[in-house]
Amino acid sequence: MTYRVIQWTTGNVGVRTLRSIIANPHYELVGVYAWSPSKSGTDAAELAGLDTPTGVKATNDIDALIALKPDACCYTSQWPDFDELVRLLEGGVNVVTTAAIITGMHYGQRERLHAAGVKGGASLYGSGVNPGFADVMALAITQVCDRVDQVRMLESVDCTDYDSWTTEVKVGYGKALDDPTITPEAREATAVFSDAVEVIAEGLGVKLDEITFDIDVFPATEDNDLGYAFIPKGTVTAIDARWRGWKDGKDLIVLRTQWLKGKHWDEAFELRHGYIMEVDGRPTIRNHFMLMPDPDWNEADFMGLGMIATGMPALNAIPGVVAARPGVVTANDIPTVGAYGLAS
Repeated sequence: MTYRVIQWTTGNVGVRTLRSIIANPHYELVGVYAWSPSKSGTDAAELAGLDTPTGVKATNDIDALIALKPDACCYTSQWPDFDELVRLLEGGVNVVTTAAIITGMHYGQRERLHAAGVKGGASLYGSGVNPGFADVMALAITQVCDRVDQVRMLESVDCTDYDSWTTEVKVGYGKALDDPTITPEAREATAVFSDAVEVIAEGLGVKLDEITFDIDVFPATEDNDLGYAFIPKGTVTAIDARWRGWKDGKDLIVLRTQWLKGKHWDEAFELRHGYIMEVDGRPTIRNHFMLMPDPDWNEADFMGLGMIATGMPALNAIPGVVAARPGVVTANDIPTVGAYGLAS
């Protein structure tokens, strides 16, 4: 089967998924949404940095894109516009998204999105590398257990070269260590992880008592000039945050992020450089995966790898999402996702 797909925006993540849609023999690019008027009318290949024209021109006309009757939309806006998502779902367009959505629960939008999907006969699936793929992996490795005492997922990375400042600054970078706004703003900025906690709990057949957030922050020992941002000496340059799902007085699920910005810091924790999934139970499991460049990687840094890894868990889910029941769906509702059509 060939899936007719539209790409929604062509930013850091969207340009990577757009290239993959064009390259995948099982996908047919039928439309591109461009938020910027300057991109409207531009061939998708030019937006993707490719040489061979596709004949598909970008547009900011949402009704025209829905009228194409695509099977799916790859929605990679930096943040979600729920009015847009409702229009797509009510128009019968399945949506896979990386726009800080797993279920929409933490925005208070899950029921609205679900109702729109049911009305239009379409599904919405949110993913990314973390939250998203990493949490699905943490849940998947519990398959070999006959008892689960705790599930932990840790992202421990130096993200100095990851220039997505507008999505990261609210976790506290550049603030005084005792700034009282750090915890509430970091909670809000990372609240999508609470959705992922809930999805893992559903996969374990557990109804949680509560989901909580806590964070520790660590200072720059010298000024950290990142090029795209500046973190003064003595202010927050690294964080260690936890979203916890509690059951019967125990944090059954812990999703943890250790993020460093800059080379000058007090090395308060060990950077593990990757994603560590751990299950305490029978058996106990330890799993560590890292994102590495392929031998042909020719970009100046590795930010592009992160963009690919963010976009592909959503894009590759299209076959399962198209086949799924209408409404909001999660990894618990669709088959295992692989790189469909991309093996060489």
